[in-house]
Amino acid sequence: MSTTRSGGRVLADQLRLHGVHEIFGVPGESYLPVLDALNDMPEIRFVVCRQEVGASSMAEAAGKLTGRPGVCFVTRGPGATHAAAGCHIARQDSTPMLLFVGQVPRAFLGREAFQEVDFRAMFGSLAKQVIQIESAERIPELVAGAFHTAVSGRPGPVVVALPEDVLQQQVAVADAVPSAPARSAPSPADMARLETLLAESRRPLLIVGGGDWSAEVAAGLGAFAQRQAIPVCAAFRRQDYVDNENPAYAGHLGLGADPRLVDRVRAADLLLVAGARLDQPTTAGYGLLEVPVPRQTLVHVHPDPGIPGRVYQPHLGMVSSMENLARALAALPVAGAADRAEWLCQARRDYEAARVPPPGDDALDLARVVLAMREILPPDAIVTNGAGNYTGWVHRYFSFRRFRTQLAPVNGAMGYGVPSAIAAKLLQPDRTVVSVNGDGCFMMCGHELATALQYDLAAVFIIVNNGMYGTIRLHQEKAYPGRPYASDLRNPDFVDLARAYGAHAERVERTEDFAPALRRSLEARRAAVIELRTDPDVLTTSVRLSEMG
Repeated sequence: MSTTRSGGRVLADQLRLHGVHEIFGVPGESYLPVLDALNDMPEIRFVVCRQEVGASSMAEAAGKLTGRPGVCFVTRGPGATHAAAGCHIARQDSTPMLLFVGQVPRAFLGREAFQEVDFRAMFGSLAKQVIQIESAERIPELVAGAFHTAVSGRPGPVVVALPEDVLQQQVAVADAVPSAPARSAPSPADMARLETLLAESRRPLLIVGGGDWSAEVAAGLGAFAQRQAIPVCAAFRRQDYVDNENPAYAGHLGLGADPRLVDRVRAADLLLVAGARLDQPTTAGYGLLEVPVPRQTLVHVHPDPGIPGRVYQPHLGMVSSMENLARALAALPVAGAADRAEWLCQARRDYEAARVPPPGDDALDLARVVLAMREILPPDAIVTNGAGNYTGWVHRYFSFRRFRTQLAPVNGAMGYGVPSAIAAKLLQPDRTVVSVNGDGCFMMCGHELATALQYDLAAVFIIVNNGMYGTIRLHQEKAYPGRPYASDLRNPDFVDLARAYGAHAERVERTEDFAPALRRSLEARRAAVIELRTDPDVLTTSVRLSEMG
């Protein structure tokens, strides 16, 4: 017979039986019964964050890193609106995540009570599903369903609203059991068709992306590409899906893509897309492929049946988990690989050439800074970033050699680099974690340094400081030459700020000083900040402000 428990205790018990070990959040009075129940569960760590944007971003990063739903708790109203940023990242990045939001008591609903929000309306287009638990007896059922939805098909965020009185309610109800998501697989007929298309293709290209991946899938797809002599490229900010040292790896699509790779996509006679949505950044504003029917033969494989055909009509669309796709591809016989050998080799040569920085005389050269990172960091180091022009140097010059060594927002959210690094170091403390941020990007969530110090997380945070919102300035100069507006920044002294938090901190103004500073920061055994003073004239890897006009 079930023991009588509060709704808050029932919820905490469901989290424990679903294998939750970390919860990221900002405590709120709207879900005090849950916090009280967690107080008796030392196996679940509640990571106290300083603002809900950071908390939800950490939960998203945890989901991305582990493949299991990252869990975030925030209070109603303002807490929920702040947390919406992380929910949007999870949605566009296809990351499993559960966002639990406190809600006003049921008797107050519809009265615009204190901090009341209609969460179904608010999160309806941001989340994969939004539910509100109206009775404590249904907590096990609905929480189990939320976990299932977050990881099934295309992974994504589920928002669960928790009326305060439901969490206080005393009930006798049985726990649920964890469910295993159903996995779709390619049909034999589809694989036979793909086998024929591959055998006939002389210029195929494999594009990898999406959220339904694992280290085993990554290894399997990389081996398939090499065996079949198919160049493989990564969708936007999915560069760690195939070992960048794999001879079949040809680079990344998205912002700052190598023009030679862009031309290669256009010249391909077959595009095999595994998991990627073919979103706007990956397709250069939907310009790489004709809409709605691409010129290239398109084979689009995705775990969500609503994705193939949504924008581009594939010649062959398949609904499959990436795990089952990798297994099916491994069974395909090799056909036509010899005729594709030069196509593959030239793609690899182009990629390697793009990783060689041009000569320059800047006092601080970001290309050579990233090359130093590539040399110093171990292969399993996790590199995180937010959004901004500075990310172009990381995308172009760093080498991602293991699966889940890149944590970066496909949705282009600024501020992500700091909280994602904190989550990574918390979940995998034995791995090196380096966060790369622009000055504007850092200031959006830099206060979470306090969280890093509170939990003794020895991540390294690099700040590329050029005193401006560089991406906005770039777009202004393109659209309104010589008329900059609202893009300049007056920053704090980042070294003094970091030391005030208790972090190790250094300032670097010359390229040759970066590698020693990085080594000292890695050896500091606590959170460390490296401020890079860069020339504001250097807007991107290929554009200078002084040359625009």
